[in-house]
Amino acid sequence: MIVWLNGTFGAGKTTTAKELTALLPDARIFDSEYVGLLLRHLLGSVPVDDFQDWPPWRGLVVETAAQVHAYVGGTLVVPQTVLVEAYWQELRTGMEKAGLPVHLVLLHADDDTLRQRIDGDTVEAGARQWRLDHLAPYAAALPWLRPAADTVVDTAGAEPRAVAERIAAAVRA
Repeated sequence: MIVWLNGTFGAGKTTTAKELTALLPDARIFDSEYVGLLLRHLLGSVPVDDFQDWPPWRGLVVETAAQVHAYVGGTLVVPQTVLVEAYWQELRTGMEKAGLPVHLVLLHADDDTLRQRIDGDTVEAGARQWRLDHLAPYAAALPWLRPAADTVVDTAGAEPRAVAERIAAAVRA
């Protein structure tokens, strides 16, 4: 199974993924950003705004998830923002065709909470403006993101462990 944690920067995807893998048996984090880093090295001469814009990223994420799952089984937790509906459909359809059931979780927080979290991030402070610039596209994507999600969790004021417990319960149901 794939548990895809979607939501914008500051929603709590990375922290929740860590907590969630402790709650689900045989779960591991599959960080699809590494596929983007690989392609950035290979396709750097092909300009895009985001590595998700490269069609090979979407195909390689599906194929990598399928290969890893076939090898180790369990649950792959993917903490990755996807704001383009067509990209999400391509990913979900590809994984389901590969025999991987997908549970899409939308981690959501209000704009003020997101801005506070982004401003307070001292680990990747250099990404601050890039993350802030993605708040408007996230808001614009909410009309398709909410209905597409199997589970929506408001992370504002919620402890990461409680968020992960809610997701684990939804996945088990």
